[in-house]
Amino acid sequence: MGRLKHFFNITDWRTVLLPDSRLDEAKVLVESCRAGSIPPGTTEEQLHYAKKLYDSAFHPDTGDRMNMIGRMSFQVPGGMAITGFMLQFYRTVPAVVFWQWVNQSFNALVNYTNRNAASPITPKQIGVAYVTATSTALATAVGLNLYTKKAPPLVARWVPFAAVASANCVNIPMMRQQEILNGIAVTDEDGNKLGHSRKAAVKGITQVVISRVTMAAPGMIILPIIMQRLEKYRFMQKITFLHGPLQVMMVGVFLVFMVPAACSLFPQRCSMAVTKLEPELRESIIAQYGDRVSYIYFNKGL
Repeated sequence: MGRLKHFFNITDWRTVLLPDSRLDEAKVLVESCRAGSIPPGTTEEQLHYAKKLYDSAFHPDTGDRMNMIGRMSFQVPGGMAITGFMLQFYRTVPAVVFWQWVNQSFNALVNYTNRNAASPITPKQIGVAYVTATSTALATAVGLNLYTKKAPPLVARWVPFAAVASANCVNIPMMRQQEILNGIAVTDEDGNKLGHSRKAAVKGITQVVISRVTMAAPGMIILPIIMQRLEKYRFMQKITFLHGPLQVMMVGVFLVFMVPAACSLFPQRCSMAVTKLEPELRESIIAQYGDRVSYIYFNKGL
């Protein structure tokens, strides 16, 4: 519940409307507070709000301001528009191709922005990840779209979710392949660096994939059922031009709750028992710290 409250705070879509100067002011205040120098007259409420802005806009590894579209606080406005139109325009192949491409472009930026920044990735690797994930999404969506032509209408409405889920299973690991190949930076409880672990990277990325699929699932599974029922009514048949905007708004309602809920499924500061690490890293930690370090910690990303 503590994580849920935290992520409701930092995924608040209203924070994306603030200018960079306001975010930079919040960063200065947070860093001053950490240094033990709080400006005179600063209230506790101002400190809490500055921390909220800092956590929503600045990367936990680097402290750099993240691009607006890649922030988790942009998931509601960005995700509701793209998902709503994916659910609306699912009948024709050109529409499926276009909206899946838009969605994977958006996802690639989000995945890159919320990666563990301690593991650098080259432009070539970003390009390969983007092309692979987009190809997977398009192949799944177009293939299922053609396969479900004779299936019940509701089954065809679920094709976008199948494409999104399969693409997430490719996009996120590919965008963070450097962590899988070379390991993710791990520390002790006090933040002292202990080395790099591939097993920790796999655990963290797996949790991120589960969270992202969970984030999309309710809206993309339940909303088609709702629309299927609503479209039987005469008044809905008279306002077909509003079906797209209506789905966008309803997806937004789902995402307002599902973005923080999915992000809070697992701790962002992930932990792992030393006994489960690679033999060489485990032996190195035991040789240096003995039994004083039984767990390692790392930023799994979002």
